Amino acid sequence: MTVYGSFPGARPRRLRTSPAMRRMVAETRLHPADLILPAFVREGVSAPVPIAAMPGVVQHSLDTLRKAAVEAREAGVSGIMLFGVPEDAKKDAAGTAGTDPDGILQTAIRAVKDEVGDELVIMSDLCLDEYTDHGHCGVLDADGRVDNDATLERYAEMAQVQADAGVHVVGPSGMMDGQVGVVRDALDTIGKEDVSILAYTVKYSSAFYGPFREAVGSSLTGDRKTYQQDPANLRESLRELALDLEEGADMVMVKPAGPYLDVLARVADAVDVPVAAYQISGEYAMVEAAAEKGWIDRDKAILEALTGIRRAGAQMILTYWATEVAQKLDRD
Repeated sequence: MTVYGSFPGARPRRLRTSPAMRRMVAETRLHPADLILPAFVREGVSAPVPIAAMPGVVQHSLDTLRKAAVEAREAGVSGIMLFGVPEDAKKDAAGTAGTDPDGILQTAIRAVKDEVGDELVIMSDLCLDEYTDHGHCGVLDADGRVDNDATLERYAEMAQVQADAGVHVVGPSGMMDGQVGVVRDALDTIGKEDVSILAYTVKYSSAFYGPFREAVGSSLTGDRKTYQQDPANLRESLRELALDLEEGADMVMVKPAGPYLDVLARVADAVDVPVAAYQISGEYAMVEAAAEKGWIDRDKAILEALTGIRRAGAQMILTYWATEVAQKLDRD
């Protein structure tokens, strides 16, 4: 036999010979504790409302949200990220439903807290886009542009009402400059020093958000390119990372996950705080749609995608498959 370098002595395939061998030498493992379940709760409904673009995902009623939280906890999922969907009539230019102590998100936080207590980390989306009649993540100035500093004042109020409702972690997601520092100050001012901040540090202006807009009943026309990041840029994301850490972020996140694994790896290498990644609605919808067509093996594709995100450096993964995958991992 011809010798090529270290072959035939070196045969990497020896470590792939059986399921037991492959499991033993696996470098990356998924665990239920790695997973966080994003969940939508809709005001004024008594039964869950299916989301057409996200088969299997619903806008919950308060009762079904409670059940989903219990199911996630029992599966070993670490956290639940809540998104409120108010009635259309309650949307206005300032997104006041988002800071109403009795608004749908604050009500949902209290409901989940009553159901699972501290056994599941309760997270809340801190953004105005679900609550504004124009659909942007902040308040608008006289020229129709998102006013960064005026929006920060609204985020401070949101942080405080969410903390008062009992949330463990707030997730400022609007990509306003200075948002982490302002939220941290707002929380500390009311004695909520123990509430953590999961900073949406890297949030790209992505085409993959499409199904999410249906999920939250977005009123947006136009786009969010003046505040979400340009998909072409990496150094910009690392600058955002440095600023968020300086302002007091406890955890940082990359969103979307799959198309930006290179960014995720760079962020994970650069920090000493936990790193999250959000496998977003479009990533979910692509797999479900291809599986429905019979073009891919659904279960294998889900695990492969999540393993890739974990391998790139995410310690926590927000995924709509969180409970399902956690249950499967527990069985295996």
